[in-house]
Amino acid sequence: MNFSIFLLIILIVSGMVLPVMAADEVTQTENPWDWYNKAVDLANEGKYQEALEANERALAINESIPLAQANKAGILVQLGKYDEAIIAADKALSIKANTTSAFAVAYSNKGDALYHLGRIDEANASFAKAYDLDKSLVPPVLSSVPTSPTPYGSPLPWFTAPLAVVLMLIFGCFLRLTRNNS
Repeated sequence: MNFSIFLLIILIVSGMVLPVMAADEVTQTENPWDWYNKAVDLANEGKYQEALEANERALAINESIPLAQANKAGILVQLGKYDEAIIAADKALSIKANTTSAFAVAYSNKGDALYHLGRIDEANASFAKAYDLDKSLVPPVLSSVPTSPTPYGSPLPWFTAPLAVVLMLIFGCFLRLTRNNS
């Protein structure tokens, strides 16, 4: 076979295949479910700000996806943006769709946000609605205001780790001195 004919065949086949592959890439980035799935993956990795950005991309393409709105509420709770989380959950609940599981997740995330704001009675009611829709979402027992206003807050002060290191060094020196004096 002549090399120029072989090269021409490769160019023709490439001209037909490469545009199709490029079109698939564009379609993926314009698919809200791709962005929603990316948001879920990022949230599961603890990358909440990136998850929120991916979820916003999904909602920018199609804001009437109740599950994406409910997911946004959950991410906002993790970021400590409780008022915004309640708004996102309410928006998910206002979408006219037959998506019981999305509504259950929205009620659950709304309950979590309400709890962190100290609105215990409203949180209990929201968790109960979530449970009515999805029996796997067992409501937590809420009887008092949460101890930490945000999920990132540590119960220990910042100097705990350095203090522990210093105490261990002092203890190690003390042991060494007692062994040498024996």
